[in-house]
Amino acid sequence: MRILFFSDNFRPESAPPAVHVYERARLWVQGGHQVTVLCTAPNFPEGKVYPGYRNRWRSVEQVDGIRVVRVKSFIAANEGTFRRGLDFASFALSAFCFAWLEPVPDVVVSTSPQLLTPVAGLGYARLRGLPHVFELRDLWPASLAAVGMPRGLAYRLLERMELALYRGSARILAYTGAFMDDLAARGVARAKMDLVQGGANLELFSPRPKPPAMVRALGLEGRFVVGYLGTLGMAHDLERVMEAAELLAGSKVTFLFVGGGAERARLMASAAARGLGNTLFVERQPREAMPAYWSLCDVSLVHLRASEAFRAVIPSKIFESMAMGLPILLAAPPGEGSALVAAHGAGVWVPPGRPAALAAAILKLMAAPELVRALAEASRRAAPAYSRASQAEACLKVFRKAMASARAPHRAP
Repeated sequence: MRILFFSDNFRPESAPPAVHVYERARLWVQGGHQVTVLCTAPNFPEGKVYPGYRNRWRSVEQVDGIRVVRVKSFIAANEGTFRRGLDFASFALSAFCFAWLEPVPDVVVSTSPQLLTPVAGLGYARLRGLPHVFELRDLWPASLAAVGMPRGLAYRLLERMELALYRGSARILAYTGAFMDDLAARGVARAKMDLVQGGANLELFSPRPKPPAMVRALGLEGRFVVGYLGTLGMAHDLERVMEAAELLAGSKVTFLFVGGGAERARLMASAAARGLGNTLFVERQPREAMPAYWSLCDVSLVHLRASEAFRAVIPSKIFESMAMGLPILLAAPPGEGSALVAAHGAGVWVPPGRPAALAAAILKLMAAPELVRALAEASRRAAPAYSRASQAEACLKVFRKAMASARAPHRAP
């Protein structure tokens, strides 16, 4: 199978789309498939091109057998609206244009959450007469409204674009059942949707003891470490975690944040203004270094804003936490994520936006090592059901469905 994948983020970036596209594409190549990824020069989330790369009009490299075509875009940090909009639009235009220089694929795949990447992918696929698969990782523009976008004219136009993309695609590869329910309620045919949940790379992430040298270097001896590893963005409402940390000042709890993002500088300033000695910020790390940082944690914190839009989301940190055999402390609207954690007995849920409830849950866990061990074991047992390998194979089945639908004769209604 020849797969052309549109994704503005890709390795060595650490954003979930970048990681997930790379890890699946590597497995597809190992299975004998040909994969080309159209993406930008790596720059997420700071909006600065990584060392060793340039923002050229077009550059081609081979990454573990994957043909990676990086195209020029207007690069901006992962914050604000106007500049990020230019970033998204410029990538979509460049990717659409340079896709025509690539060999004709069997299937075209575009990943969300931002919608202009699928616009480019679907536009190219339609003009080529090829099947297009929309990989639905998040509901836009609903998630934008959850972090403050007014539901005015711009929102309504984005929503119309969103529905047109769903209807124009041969298949929709949805990460949660709630996404499928949302689309069906808005008139999208359920028959064209497939559920493929997220997963983790079990070759990279696995339980391991805390590395003593890192514990000493970071001053974590004797501390109960609550780890938040990943992008520090607006959707995560981490100011509430600062408030919980303030409530826990003087305890043995340390909040470890590893990652970059739009909110990182503001959160560090907030911690300094509050005089929080129980927060530790580590800059974004290479993917390969993340298991060592995960292993420092006693509990994995997964935190989302108190918004209805996030009921449908399963954060990728849940799957990595399971792979590491860590108890999960989930502060998010009740929904797909909380149901998954509860189904496996892998963690504890608290209502989002409630710093006192979060602090109380942490104290309860710290005082109950047997409970922590039981949750950790349940988390570890759940991980094999959400491997990246099984996710990659499920995606191939969706791609084959899309190709079959494109070959099927059209019948009059």
